[in-house]
Amino acid sequence: MLNRLLGMIYILMNRGTVTAKELADRFEVSIRTVYRDVEALSMAGIPVYTQKGKNGGISITEQFVLDKMLVTKKEQTQILSALESLKETGALREEETLLKLGDFFKTKPLNWVSIDFSDWSGRRGELYDQIRESILSHRVLSFDYYGQYGGMSHRESEPVQLLFKEYTWYLRAFCRTRGEMRLFKVLRMKRVTILEESFVPRREKELSCVDLWANCPGGKAEKTPAMDTAAEDVEDIVVWIDRKEAYRVYDRFEEEEITVLSDGNFQIRMSCRLDDWVYGMILSFGPFARVLGPEKVRNEIKSRINSMKKMYETVSF
Repeated sequence: MLNRLLGMIYILMNRGTVTAKELADRFEVSIRTVYRDVEALSMAGIPVYTQKGKNGGISITEQFVLDKMLVTKKEQTQILSALESLKETGALREEETLLKLGDFFKTKPLNWVSIDFSDWSGRRGELYDQIRESILSHRVLSFDYYGQYGGMSHRESEPVQLLFKEYTWYLRAFCRTRGEMRLFKVLRMKRVTILEESFVPRREKELSCVDLWANCPGGKAEKTPAMDTAAEDVEDIVVWIDRKEAYRVYDRFEEEEITVLSDGNFQIRMSCRLDDWVYGMILSFGPFARVLGPEKVRNEIKSRINSMKKMYETVSF
């Protein structure tokens, strides 16, 4: 009965006036039951009333809807849009929730964002479904994880949040194996399983006890001993890049980091930690990039190029 009464309220708020027969057909009850429901709503303080005549029917006063609005019209739209985005991630599965709030606010949600967690092959969709389910149900997530240098270890974690940063998805979770909060790069998580065991969400103090990003140079979230000193090794790097790579320049760098030279080529000035990710990114531009400074970065790039050259000179197939 309660669901039927709530349903009647939402319908009346959305449509203004509805006949008893329409409500009876909608909820598969008799017209007499509808009038009893109207009486029950009136007794509960809901200003529902009936009108006879050609355009008559059952209505709810406009003032009732307005009195329930504790947020502005702009805030209503923001709330609905936020819920719409949750639906895109799969966290909000009930379409009816959106419809009810839309009826209550007398506005429609704007589908302003679309998120597809799968890759082009469609194989990774299940992985994100597992992570979402584990977070929402507070169940332990088990997986094998490849570290920065290729070593694999088994982990059991208490997932907190799926996080997107710097072109990459991470899982923020309390790692039972390490006994602290960690960021796990999702693409390095293999053989993921949701265990039957549930966990009690930890206090925020426990969740924020580690500055995760400070130990995450270049997006490498899993901390290793070699990264303890590298985390403080931040440098201003200046790189020349050929204009042929314009599409990559604007994909990769922020506008304030880019200077367009008079000949159309680019000069990039960026501040970052010196690690494999940064050197790999620079080398990915091949012959279309040249480090202008500092000297130690130029020398490291030269050394890596020479190592690559030796690989091709000494390896036979």
